[in-house]
Amino acid sequence: MTHPVHTPVVAADGGLVRFALADLLAGVPGSMRVELTDAGAAEPWLTRLVGEEHALEALVSGRVDVPARPELATLALLLWARRWWPASPTLGIPALDPALLDLEAAVATAEVAEGMLDGFEATPADLFDAAVDGLAATPVADEVRGLCTRLSAWFDGQDDVVRAEAAARLAAAVTPGQRAYALAAGIEPAASGEGVVTEGRESVDWARVPPGILDAAENTVTWRVVAAPTATRLEVEVAGAFADATLSAFATRDGEVVAEVPLRWGVGRFAGAVDLAPPVPIGLFVGVTPEDLAGTTAEDRAEVVALVRAREALPPEARTLAERAATDGEF
Repeated sequence: MTHPVHTPVVAADGGLVRFALADLLAGVPGSMRVELTDAGAAEPWLTRLVGEEHALEALVSGRVDVPARPELATLALLLWARRWWPASPTLGIPALDPALLDLEAAVATAEVAEGMLDGFEATPADLFDAAVDGLAATPVADEVRGLCTRLSAWFDGQDDVVRAEAAARLAAAVTPGQRAYALAAGIEPAASGEGVVTEGRESVDWARVPPGILDAAENTVTWRVVAAPTATRLEVEVAGAFADATLSAFATRDGEVVAEVPLRWGVGRFAGAVDLAPPVPIGLFVGVTPEDLAGTTAEDRAEVVALVRAREALPPEARTLAERAATDGEF
């Protein structure tokens, strides 16, 4: 099965709408695949979306490929970017303002929500609520005012008076400005010192960590095992940190976790240390540990980075508002 990092998806009631990542990031989403998970739940929107002939094909085979709908392609791109955008000063990929992404996704969700996304994981209201506190200042203030005005009208039509008024207030209050990110990139790991038994470097599996927290480049994790008179210590550093988060590293031996290292946010990095029981040879990864996790490989990450970097050549109207805002500032 293709990893989610490669398959932007909109989860509709009773079905999934998938896009090819390469086409979506290139700004030319030619087709989309509709996969049914519950034909009864999908019935209210399926024919309207794909037409009677393709709807019948989907009901028979469980899936159908049809020309992409621009509004769904836009939503799929924004939802993908919220989870998988590989921000990295090392690689020259700017961080995207999460509040702007949430606001854009709120508008895009509202445009396709009726009869299709009633059970969607994030409603326009959820996304707007997540965005509202981070938009007091933005380098794309005029565009944000326009999105807030559209959302205000949509909430008003949904009889959500509180959010309609909040969106209208935000439209009136937003001002030009640039959000700053607490990222210090390119910090070199500490040099090996006395007592170092073994050391290594690892890459962060994007699937194991929250989005928008760490530099997406490879080999940002350094670790060392240090022998001391009282104990053997495992020290871990993860270079390139955009924001604080609850994050741990895990030492493994023969595939089993043998130590957890809580990581604390510092200047441009996370770091932590714990005592480690012998024997010394270990593996190490950063992030969550569920057994059923579909992890990313170095090849997965390299392909996504190449596709994202190629977006620099797209015209402004083919890029998200968050991308356009990011080009106006520094990391």
